[in-house]
Amino acid sequence: MIKAVIFDFDGLIVDTESVWYEAYKEVLNRYKVELTLQKFSEVVGTSDEILFEYINSNLKEPIEKEIIEQMAKELVDEKLLEPVLRESVEDYLISAKNAGLQIALASSSSREWVQSFLEKLNIYEYFSVIKTKEDVAKVKPDPELYLKAIEEIGVDVTEAIAFEDSLNGLIAATKAGLQCVIVPNSVTSHLAFENHSLRISSMAEKSLEDVIEQLSKN
Repeated sequence: MIKAVIFDFDGLIVDTESVWYEAYKEVLNRYKVELTLQKFSEVVGTSDEILFEYINSNLKEPIEKEIIEQMAKELVDEKLLEPVLRESVEDYLISAKNAGLQIALASSSSREWVQSFLEKLNIYEYFSVIKTKEDVAKVKPDPELYLKAIEEIGVDVTEAIAFEDSLNGLIAATKAGLQCVIVPNSVTSHLAFENHSLRISSMAEKSLEDVIEQLSKN
């Protein structure tokens, strides 16, 4: 019996990933470095170490990571002044609350980043547990974020479903022993997801009730 749902944040609740991709692409174009969607998708859901290794290997002259990060963040902040939820996200939160399910969030991003959006979008109160990079030694694809969330919720891994948009998130969820539903965005839809429990194009495709019913038959 499903007692809890655990959501990723970036790319799943708000499509911040597409915005970050466009921002980094724009900044790197100034330095004659091409950032492909394929390369960027490798860092979705985890830390940005791989991204900066790629950037450094392609720059003609070394530039401090903080400078590129700051320029990209300024563009992102402009583009996300008025963030919007991905389709039917709030419907899922309402359905989960009405069904008496515990609702958690597990994100490789910072607490400050995640919480600011949840509050701005008036959905912060739905989450009884929030785990971010400050809570763990390793972010996704390591399962620690999910294991910490499960531990605090107090349910068995078989009683919870994870919702993810990235390969790193899927790996983390499945390593933790969770069923994982993939809801890709425009940055991750080309990826070859494997070993997931279900894939839907958006939360508008199936209601939470239908997802839970389908997974209970697996």
